[in-house]
Amino acid sequence: MSTFVTLAEVLESRGAPLEEDEVWALLLGAAETLISISSKDPGNMCCVISPGSMLLSAVGCIAFKSCGRSEDMGSFASPEMSQSNSSTRRQATEKMVVYSLGMTLYWTVDYHLPQNQPVRLSDSLNSLLLSMCEDVAHRRVNLLTLLETCQQHHKTAVLPRPQKAIRQMAEDVLQVTGSWGVSHFTITPNCG
Repeated sequence: MSTFVTLAEVLESRGAPLEEDEVWALLLGAAETLISISSKDPGNMCCVISPGSMLLSAVGCIAFKSCGRSEDMGSFASPEMSQSNSSTRRQATEKMVVYSLGMTLYWTVDYHLPQNQPVRLSDSLNSLLLSMCEDVAHRRVNLLTLLETCQQHHKTAVLPRPQKAIRQMAEDVLQVTGSWGVSHFTITPNCG
């Protein structure tokens, strides 16, 4: 069992956007988790990820709250979510998840920036996030490509495994809120 905080809590706690290396860590960790969920039980994958549904653990894992409509989901839902064709939804779940993950992570780099201040991202991260947020589903990157791109970036940039950054973000929130030992969310992590 592990204690989790939401990505929204991380941002609220620090009052500033995430750093680029943190976004890369979240991308890699989320891609690994989503591929694991998809391979075990594709029907168990939620279509919308948001800052309030993405969970970071004190041991460095990422998890997602179960699917449920909440107020903060609309901004992160893919354009095709409004379609009522359930067979289309089942077939396109991965593309919807990629879209909402991309929108969620764009939100993290824009968090509390003044309107006139541009988001500072490398071309490679900006390009990847844009490819995740394509309005047309078939143009979006898939989970496997996302995973491979993140793994290659981590290797080339000689970044530590994402668990270190994820653990640090979660610990920072737990220390600030004084919640060590008090579960925000306690679940069994899926940390390969």
